[in-house]
Amino acid sequence: MAGRAQPVSPIAGIGAAALVAALILGTLAAVGLRAETSSGLGPSDWAALRFTLTQAVLSALFSAALAVPVARALARRRFAGRSALIALLGAPFILPVIVAILGLIQVFGRAGWISDILGYVGLPPLRIYGLHGVVLAHVFFNLPLATRLILQAWQEVPAERFRLAAQLGCDGWAMFRLIEWPMLKRTLPGVLAVIFAICLTSFAVALTLGGGPRATTLELAIFQAFTYDFDLGRAALLSTLQLALTAAAALAALKFSGKDGFGTGLDRAIRRWDGGAPVTDVFWIMVAATFLLLPLASVVLSGVAGVMDMPAQVYRAAVTSILVAAASTALLLMLALPMATAVAAGRFGLVELSGILGLAASPLVIGTGLFILIRPMANPATLALPITALVNAVMALPFALRILVPAARDTVSRHGRLAASLNMSRTTFFTRILLPRLRPQIGFAAGLSAALSMGDLGVIALFADPQIATLPLQIYRLMGAYQMQAAAGAALLLLILSMGAFWLLDRGGRWHAET
Repeated sequence: MAGRAQPVSPIAGIGAAALVAALILGTLAAVGLRAETSSGLGPSDWAALRFTLTQAVLSALFSAALAVPVARALARRRFAGRSALIALLGAPFILPVIVAILGLIQVFGRAGWISDILGYVGLPPLRIYGLHGVVLAHVFFNLPLATRLILQAWQEVPAERFRLAAQLGCDGWAMFRLIEWPMLKRTLPGVLAVIFAICLTSFAVALTLGGGPRATTLELAIFQAFTYDFDLGRAALLSTLQLALTAAAALAALKFSGKDGFGTGLDRAIRRWDGGAPVTDVFWIMVAATFLLLPLASVVLSGVAGVMDMPAQVYRAAVTSILVAAASTALLLMLALPMATAVAAGRFGLVELSGILGLAASPLVIGTGLFILIRPMANPATLALPITALVNAVMALPFALRILVPAARDTVSRHGRLAASLNMSRTTFFTRILLPRLRPQIGFAAGLSAALSMGDLGVIALFADPQIATLPLQIYRLMGAYQMQAAAGAALLLLILSMGAFWLLDRGGRWHAET
């Protein structure tokens, strides 16, 4: 459809895309210009670069290596609770980082559950802080992602390949060598690149489990340049280096993700004849489930005991987090809906491109640019909460567009010509046709945005003063003050709020769509 046949107007979406592009590119330009005033990178900055690359490489390798046997076991086995376990693999994506870190400390820390067991047999306790702790946390977050990606690739292999291999008498090793290994060679580079890019911009993990001269990432070095040295030139230079690394990793992930698969089949359900003894598969499934569930269980158990120890600041921070998440979700929908509509209306590739710019810049880089731009005109600390809501919305925008655009395109292609033949106005089409059919996707995108914003510990750490805190920042402050019981109670509250916001908005969108 072209010209007057278009049932929706792209103008609002183009305007929203221009605002997003101006925000991201403008802050990056401010960072680049300020970086020119820096005297260059010092030894500690080069050490931060080496640590950033080392932890990202190790995290990607361990996550992918452990995900392969777990995904293979899930692909080969059918059992009660399999769907629930696969759904659990998506939980760490919306789980607040500070909550997961607290759970990992309670399980793997020096005074954690495993250290207690080791003490009974005379072995020394575990030490979670430093490189190994950062890698452990990244594996916790990225093992489920890697497993889902590899499992999806396994399920895309046509069932006829396995049937033919069984008819030819291939055993399990032969099937792996002839069918599964070629699939893994195509899939693993993309998985490794995606996880590597994610770990490059992981701030909260390095802030809580890293630190010190030998365990500082670039993101943490940017934060330290702000809060400790107030060296904006050095922070800008580090932000420029971080941007270059993230952009290169994102391009690598896009390059590797476009490889061809095994071709098409007859869409038959995959049946495996190489199951063999289930002991190995059961072992890997149990290892993955235990690794994911133990930290969550520890947060719940210790949180129930620590609820009564929470200070009043926790409740104020919880209200602040709810308000920031609500504002961030509203901003996201105000940007994402017109942009998705513009993409559905025609070939507006630049609109979609501007929406994914947030993947190339970390929140701290954008926050650094905003701080540089705002500081000559106002005190950035007074705008900490609005800026946090804005940056959180921009960071969630790529995911929201990925959710909304396919459904919007389908609705426009199915109903656009009929609407045009009825001379339906664009406003009527948008409110009566498009929005009702996008309600499930809108609810999912809103729930995802609210959960991610509720658990964010990034930009707020740059801008907030001691009187302002979101719930994740307040938990971090309690942990720094060694009030671990109160931190556990606050973590449980944050977990309930984040998961509750996601469930409420996602379910609300689907309920409206069903009535």
